[in-house]
Amino acid sequence: MVEEGRLLHREPLARYTSWRTGGVADQLYIPASMEGLQQFLSGLPDAEPLHFIGLGSNLLVRDGGVRGTVILMHGALTGLRVDQGRIYAEAGVTCAKLARFAARQHQHGAEFMAGIPGTVGGALAMNAGCHGGETWEIVDRVLTIDRVGKLHERNHQAFATAYRHVEMPVADEWFVAAWFRLADGDAEEAESKIKQLLAMRLATQPLNLPNAGSVFRNPPGDHAARLIEASGLKGYRIGGAQVSEKHANFIVNQGDATARDIEQLILHVQAVVKQQQGVDLQPEVRVIGEDGHA
Repeated sequence: MVEEGRLLHREPLARYTSWRTGGVADQLYIPASMEGLQQFLSGLPDAEPLHFIGLGSNLLVRDGGVRGTVILMHGALTGLRVDQGRIYAEAGVTCAKLARFAARQHQHGAEFMAGIPGTVGGALAMNAGCHGGETWEIVDRVLTIDRVGKLHERNHQAFATAYRHVEMPVADEWFVAAWFRLADGDAEEAESKIKQLLAMRLATQPLNLPNAGSVFRNPPGDHAARLIEASGLKGYRIGGAQVSEKHANFIVNQGDATARDIEQLILHVQAVVKQQQGVDLQPEVRVIGEDGHA
């Protein structure tokens, strides 16, 4: 018997995003299993708008909410195991959990993922990275699902990847799992490196306030945080949204920020950095939904 999962209507998405703001989804589906997700997708209308989200840590949901169906992967697809010498992780597994699991299996090369505040699915979709590592450097192959619920196994070579970018070979497919190719290593050494990376993250990032991680991609040969700080924007505020005083490439919710506050602050930072530094900062945050303001 297939576990069907939960379907919620007019569900506020603020509770599912790390910025803790945004409107409602027409419907939110939380799968209980891969088979349940397949069954659910097979029953949706062909034209139904679909959005997959993980931890909501690289996501801004506009105040007017999201039309169609949002599928929540975090807490749903959480399979994690060794499979024929590869680490198999489903899309809802957090990157930090994957890093720790790999270390315990005496596998080396995934430690950097402990610093990515998201899920495997999100990391695959944007080629997330930090501390000199990128997700697709360690991907062997992936499992995707299409809008009618069919699964497809695809090799790494089927995808064109670049810095914070992944080009899908086929439209309307989403990542549901991946096999990671890692090297043999020492468990204690890997776990020590993970602890160091997490300590560095705690020391340098504003983790005490709702945020979405790095807002802008680093331009070639430079750092977005340096450019923002050099433009005098550290601490700049629009409504309840503020450029973090701890790390300039973070925008924090001071408690009452609307999605529009955050989006307006993103646009302001881009404009000022362009004017003062001559650099076009590119957001790595995904924005979905409708504005909701007249």
